[in-house]
Amino acid sequence: MDPMTKMWLSLAALLVMGLSVFLITFARTKTKGIIRGLLSLFAFVIMVAGFLAGLVSIT
Repeated sequence: MDPMTKMWLSLAALLVMGLSVFLITFARTKTKGIIRGLLSLFAFVIMVAGFLAGLVSIT
């Protein structure tokens, strides 16, 4: 993978992780019940996706 692609992939990973932090914060402060659980689960899934994208950009 060329360096420019690695840069874009790492930037995308950072943005996805930032989105997941925003989502989990929003879910825990503004929502209740099943919506809170679903938003938290979705935030966790995209956090893992961001982690994997960051790992790929390192190697």
